[in-house]
Amino acid sequence: MDIVSFIHEMTWDCLSPRVRRQAVRCLLDSLGASIGGRATELSRIIHDFAAAAFGGRGARLWQDGREVSPPGAALANGMTIDALDIHDGHSLTKGHAGAAIVPATLAMLASGGQPVSGQECLMLIAIGYEVAIRAGIALHASASDYHSSGSWNALGAAAVVARRLELNQEQTLHALGVAEYHGPRSQMMRCIDDPTMVKDGSGWGAMAGVSAALLAAAGFTGAPAVTADASALGKQWDDLGERWEILSQYFKPHAVCRWAQPAVEGAVLLQRRHDLRHDEITAIHIDTFHEATRLTNRAPTSTEEAQYSLSFPVAAVLVHGEMGAAALMGAALSDPRVLRLAASVKVVQSREFDREFPARRLANVTIETTDGRRLEVHRVEPRWDGASPPADEELIAKFRGLTASLPLDQSQSIEKTVLNLAELPDARVLADLMATPCG
Repeated sequence: MDIVSFIHEMTWDCLSPRVRRQAVRCLLDSLGASIGGRATELSRIIHDFAAAAFGGRGARLWQDGREVSPPGAALANGMTIDALDIHDGHSLTKGHAGAAIVPATLAMLASGGQPVSGQECLMLIAIGYEVAIRAGIALHASASDYHSSGSWNALGAAAVVARRLELNQEQTLHALGVAEYHGPRSQMMRCIDDPTMVKDGSGWGAMAGVSAALLAAAGFTGAPAVTADASALGKQWDDLGERWEILSQYFKPHAVCRWAQPAVEGAVLLQRRHDLRHDEITAIHIDTFHEATRLTNRAPTSTEEAQYSLSFPVAAVLVHGEMGAAALMGAALSDPRVLRLAASVKVVQSREFDREFPARRLANVTIETTDGRRLEVHRVEPRWDGASPPADEELIAKFRGLTASLPLDQSQSIEKTVLNLAELPDARVLADLMATPCG
């Protein structure tokens, strides 16, 4: 199926029960990440910026209520999902689709003609994920630089809006081309080496994708999108509509870079297996792949530096027992117990694990103790990858943890609405719930 036909002709009946269920799971996970991310300074700044710079009508800022244009809402809400680094992702893209697709979808619910049913809302999400992920794989295969997620999830956001506005074939191709051209080809490793609030570019990708389709609807041209060109990169697109990449999504149990999570899991495994207290540990040795060794900050001074660290989250999980938002901000960043352990971590690059990246992310973890023991675990992978996904109950528990700052009835209403979205005649009720100000 060609990409334009896929965007406009797929129906709810075309989706298998697994794809339908996965769209719900990805939506719930992304919204939970955004609610947790609202506690960050990044989210506060981008919400105020969007309200000031993206005035207009048609969409609202989540947990805020201020009305802005759809591109402004996609930008601020997408960056808020990205703020806490606990959202879903895809191994082969080395990045995240949902942080752009979910805010782009909800930003457009009040646009167009007829109300969007819950089934159509989930259909938009499934299509957006699929276009974004395949564009990401194609871009990695055809470009020499390692680019942020916004560079390719912008195409998924454009696909969502193209379907919502019922663009014709020519307009849709221009929407994809403009999104690809204006999507942020950010230097991802720069943010890894020097972590700041720019992060993975997904909010900017959401804004670029929504804007691209709105421009195409008005006659703006920009085709072709090279990464969506089946003649050039056919292997990425030749089974479109038959095999679904959304089913390969991973989910994150910890609020840090996925590259750090094999080491975090290894530390947790050893601590539980041997009933270790953090004050019994004298040294930690980690063998892992090159990209993870670039997460070098041992004493972060910001949430972003803590998320793009390896030694700090390993130490924090051994002290706190978990790696949620509370361990990544405020006084937790200067906890002397965590900093002592972080300073004891030695990280070594493994050529073996380099060869298996990005399809697999692996680490060996060794812990030395005060009584002379040397405890080891080998070839640890992150939890909740595409091959071993979390149960629905685990994702719901994660959502409840991330939304604990909300009044219980508000959190429960969002959860219930997402889980029953396919039965609702109008998905705008979900957008309204998300726009309700915190507290």
